[in-house]
Amino acid sequence: MVGPKVHNGPMNTPNTAPALPEVVSAEEWQRARSELLTAEKELTHALDRLAAQRRRLPMVRFDNSYTFDTPDGPKTLLDLFEGRNQLVVYQFMDLGPDHYCPGCTFFTDNFPTGVLPGLADAGITWVTVSNMPLAQIEDYKARNGWTLPFVSSHGTSFATDCGTDGGFLLSVFLRDGEDIYRTYSTTQRGVDRLVFYNSLLDLTPYGRQEAWEDSPPGWPKRTAPTAESPVQV
Repeated sequence: MVGPKVHNGPMNTPNTAPALPEVVSAEEWQRARSELLTAEKELTHALDRLAAQRRRLPMVRFDNSYTFDTPDGPKTLLDLFEGRNQLVVYQFMDLGPDHYCPGCTFFTDNFPTGVLPGLADAGITWVTVSNMPLAQIEDYKARNGWTLPFVSSHGTSFATDCGTDGGFLLSVFLRDGEDIYRTYSTTQRGVDRLVFYNSLLDLTPYGRQEAWEDSPPGWPKRTAPTAESPVQV
């Protein structure tokens, strides 16, 4: 078994170079990969059990008196369902005029708009909501080339009632006729796991290169937090 090697490729910095994984035989690699696969399967089954537990959460009645400002005119929370029975809302932080949350921007940049038709077929509507005024939202959408549904809760208590406390949040709502219920919410790492970019980095040898990651000695680390770095909770 050969020890860690130093990478001499384009990732080098002037003074340091990241270490490389150990080089082993094909048989040793397969044994290590099989051990990891066992752990991966255990995690998959644990996530299945967690999803089953999530499906059994109780729900709480939610108000429908909010008036959201949208490109198509004022809409209620019930209107945002667009006739479907499930609604997923991502609340984009409002940092004031001409200021935008880099983390929310990163998340929205990574949102796969191609899944919207499939979600609709499954009875799910996605809407991004912010306390930013609609004109500010529309300007930022245009600048970033976003096409996903994005409405304003400006002037309402929607964000406060959801408990965002000025942060970002993902909430799931279910309707029974005209009655609306909140079934789930998550933030921080719960939202992070939806980001394809981060999930792909987690499969690579160097990972996200963040200081909080448990990596071997010599692995590259960023010198400062990035916009996509989640709060570790």
